[in-house]
Amino acid sequence: MKQYDFIGIGDIVTDAFIKLKEAEVKDGNDGNKKICMNFGDKIPYEDVFIVPAVGNSSNASVSAARLGLKSAFITNLGKDYQGKECFDVLKKEKVDTKFVKIHKHKKTNYHYVLLFFLERTILIKHEDFPYVFPDIGSPKWLYLSSLGPNSLEFHKEIEKYLDKHPEIKLAFQPGTYQMKFGAKALEGIYKRTNIFTCNKEEAQRVLENDEKDIKKLLLGIHNLGPKIVAITDGKEGAYLYNEGKCYFMPIYPDPKPPINRTGAGDAFSSTFVIAVLLGESPEEALRWGPVNSMSVTQQIGARAGLLSREKLEEILKNAPADYKPKEI
Repeated sequence: MKQYDFIGIGDIVTDAFIKLKEAEVKDGNDGNKKICMNFGDKIPYEDVFIVPAVGNSSNASVSAARLGLKSAFITNLGKDYQGKECFDVLKKEKVDTKFVKIHKHKKTNYHYVLLFFLERTILIKHEDFPYVFPDIGSPKWLYLSSLGPNSLEFHKEIEKYLDKHPEIKLAFQPGTYQMKFGAKALEGIYKRTNIFTCNKEEAQRVLENDEKDIKKLLLGIHNLGPKIVAITDGKEGAYLYNEGKCYFMPIYPDPKPPINRTGAGDAFSSTFVIAVLLGESPEEALRWGPVNSMSVTQQIGARAGLLSREKLEEILKNAPADYKPKEI
């Protein structure tokens, strides 16, 4: 069997980006901001962009391929136009499609991304695919992320495979339903995780609290099992827990105002993991992640801005002198 460096596991989706023209952002009673439009009205929009073959693990698999790794992807597609588009993109990006299953009577996942100012609100729907874990040999790393609401038993299959292959390392970037399952239901996955990545709000959701102290969030996630924990906080930067120490990393300076931030977190997470796979220390990997995040925000969609290794290393070489992690 072919030896892979990196295999992503997760749902793949086509994103339809709708750039809103008229909307308002208001503070909700629950502490969250709300995007508001007139109910029952015709709402003007500025533009629509269709981006196939995205999603956390799909983006990560493409990022791995662009950074020079032997990459594959475990996912499900419907036998429809969107499914063919997604499949063709993976092939073009040199992501091995051996483990991509096409289902005759299913639809490919399709999400709507509402763009307003620099933020996005995503309307999601996961098709009810029959998840089956294939024989993948012994890749160096698995990258597990967003799956559908019927995937709980599939996680147990992944856990069993990892038990039989202790040499495989696991990166976990939880998606919506994985957070809804709760850390207890995915206890085996958390304990087996080598690198865990998420954003600050997701860390609070995983830990079921509203803790603001980033060091307590890092330690809380680490106590669930993951050896290395990286948490992003948007424009505020990223944080790392590794071997009892915590670090802060600022964002990489934007060369020009970002177009949108969709996929920035995915780019950070996958690039951080890939840097470690390539032999970098977690502290050095913390410098890699924000560079790809910056690049992704300069274009529409989560994939277009993902960098090659040559380009990423060139940017790092010319980075500002103070662009380095600081222990906190």
